Amino acid sequence: MENNQYIKSKIHSNREFMKSTFADEGYESDQQKQLPQPSLTKAPMSNVTIKLNREFSSLIKEPDYLKLVQERKSHRVYKKESMTLDQLSFLLWTTQGIKEIRGDNYATIRTVPSAGARHAFETYLAVLNIAGLEKGIYHYLPLDHSLEFIAKVDNLEDKVSDSLCEQKFAAKSAVVFYYSAVPYRSEWRYLLESHKVMLIDAGHVMQNLYLSCEAIGCGTCAIAAFNQESADKLLKLDGEDEFVIYAAPVGVV
Repeated sequence: MENNQYIKSKIHSNREFMKSTFADEGYESDQQKQLPQPSLTKAPMSNVTIKLNREFSSLIKEPDYLKLVQERKSHRVYKKESMTLDQLSFLLWTTQGIKEIRGDNYATIRTVPSAGARHAFETYLAVLNIAGLEKGIYHYLPLDHSLEFIAKVDNLEDKVSDSLCEQKFAAKSAVVFYYSAVPYRSEWRYLLESHKVMLIDAGHVMQNLYLSCEAIGCGTCAIAAFNQESADKLLKLDGEDEFVIYAAPVGVV
């Protein structure tokens, strides 16, 4: 009985979280306190970077938007063939690419919407079968649309499966997208309401990934069932100021 009461209490608490109203509760955000804003993106961690192409016209296999929406679905089976670096570049650009920087590095305008243009996410990749790329962990640098190599990982397929609660189909993809949150980017402005809008924004990113995959003959499957500790460890994240919130394997279909 006590356990059931605990579950009901947690469910009620989570429902209240969903109903956040942005009411003024007498708190001041760090923005209102005129504290320095956090950086727009995470600083590069490596000296090894790969510049990515931005010419995508030859990649599009399905230009009909209505058909893309009608055919969009989750894919858990992928061909064994490699994806190209240009295909990967396209997916990175359409999900987190920066189109414009506003003010004195005040905000980025990207290919997806974000509350207050805070864009609290970083994109990491477990590269398994991308032509021309070594297997390993990579990090997307949206300011100059490039990749940086983070680490080579032994038994990467096993580590990917472990991080995604043993969903082994993910390790048979060409690449796994991991999205991390850097919460303070949003907390700086929205304080208590920031966590709700970050989760909403994650949906914007994932839908762009789905539609972009369909446009180039690839497929993906959004994954929210992951092992937090294993996923953060795989990407070398501290789990407090930055941590994984979403994942998606991608491959040719």
